[in-house]
Amino acid sequence: MTVAGKPWFVYLVRAANGALYCGVSDDPQRRFGVHQSGKGARFFHSSPAVALVYVEACAGKGAALSRERAIKRLGKPAKERLVVQWAEMAETL
Repeated sequence: MTVAGKPWFVYLVRAANGALYCGVSDDPQRRFGVHQSGKGARFFHSSPAVALVYVEACAGKGAALSRERAIKRLGKPAKERLVVQWAEMAETL
């Protein structure tokens, strides 16, 4: 059960081999730390997590899971565009 109004996020983490991992969390920074420690996703067993490269706030867990599915359906070039757009936005803040 989620707390009303509690934000959830969809995020992308870059692995050392350049691959992008997509996940959801209510605390993407903490979750990235878990990935860096080699826990939380088998994805990072072969290539460690090196950077949290994209974070998108969602209205709740269900919305975050829906957005995660949509992002996972994107090709790598489209995911890379999300990363670039997020980085550009972060520079303007």
